[in-house]
Amino acid sequence: MKTGTANLPLHYGSAPRWLFERMVKLAREITIFIICQFSAEEFIDRLSDPFWFQSLGCLLGFDWHSSGLTTTTCGALKMAVKGLEKDLGLFVCGGKGGASRKTPQEIEEVGQKVKINSSVSRLIYSSKLSAKVDNTALQDGFQLYHHSFFFTKKGKWAVVQQGMSSVSRMARRYHWLSDKVDDFVEEPQAAICCDQKQESLNLVAKESGQTREVEAKIAVNKPAKNLKLLDKVVKSLNLPRRHQIVVSDLNKDYLAKILLKTYQQQPEDFEALLAIKGVGPQTLRALTLIAELIYSTKPSYQDPVRYSFAHGGKDGIPYPVNKKTYDQSIDILKKAISRISLSPYEKDRAFKRLLIMEGK
Repeated sequence: MKTGTANLPLHYGSAPRWLFERMVKLAREITIFIICQFSAEEFIDRLSDPFWFQSLGCLLGFDWHSSGLTTTTCGALKMAVKGLEKDLGLFVCGGKGGASRKTPQEIEEVGQKVKINSSVSRLIYSSKLSAKVDNTALQDGFQLYHHSFFFTKKGKWAVVQQGMSSVSRMARRYHWLSDKVDDFVEEPQAAICCDQKQESLNLVAKESGQTREVEAKIAVNKPAKNLKLLDKVVKSLNLPRRHQIVVSDLNKDYLAKILLKTYQQQPEDFEALLAIKGVGPQTLRALTLIAELIYSTKPSYQDPVRYSFAHGGKDGIPYPVNKKTYDQSIDILKKAISRISLSPYEKDRAFKRLLIMEGK
């Protein structure tokens, strides 16, 4: 299931070398401690929690409110476990930009070296489809540019990925956890966290169930029939007043090619449709238009975001501080720092950051 989302200001640039080197060292020791004290599976659980991940990024020393916390923390973790993957039973693939597109190849390489208690092809599928859901089935205005895939020898996995909005100059982070992924395309979110909502085409909402069923049936029609239905929709005077479905950006020549592919592959349901290479936001917008205006389905246009990332605010905005979650985050990090072998200077800095988090 998806376990969370966070909105962050979009910042460019990179972490200073002196800071990133220290982030890697501290991340390595914290990772080793948690895995030795608990398990690699426990570490995966924590990474999938947007609250804990945010706290980890702050502890490592990166800006608490910027998009760079996501990419830098994931990068530090990937470097931290490098060379220790087999011993720890933890593997990190993907990253920012071009590195994200190498995720399937990296998972395949791990599978060739280490016995994984899960199908490597299933891990690759999970990586690809989690990205497809957040980038295509949930059209919230954020284009993915970062995708990190964490998994263990037992096959448990988590995804931390981030998209950007060039309009709002914000980034949105999405977290996934494998344990309860019974259905990739209906209510995969367990906690959606940010303090800004906006109208979104949400095809993975429970309310979009009928739309998903109808779209899968439409997709197996002959392309000519679907294009004819789309023409009928475009000529209609009853187009919905929603900016997510814009007729002007539906390229019929491109759609004809993709609809031919869906007709040839005959997907059995919406998940299979979504997994087809080339089926992107434009294809789903076209199918949603046809489904809504020809077949009277009602997709969801509600942003799945529910509350802010991190632990809340001291002034109760956007909600009061969750003391229990806050204390749990601090306790596990205190235990980690007290037992790891840092230099006195680095350990002192780490404890000072925790004291600041506690407001002392």
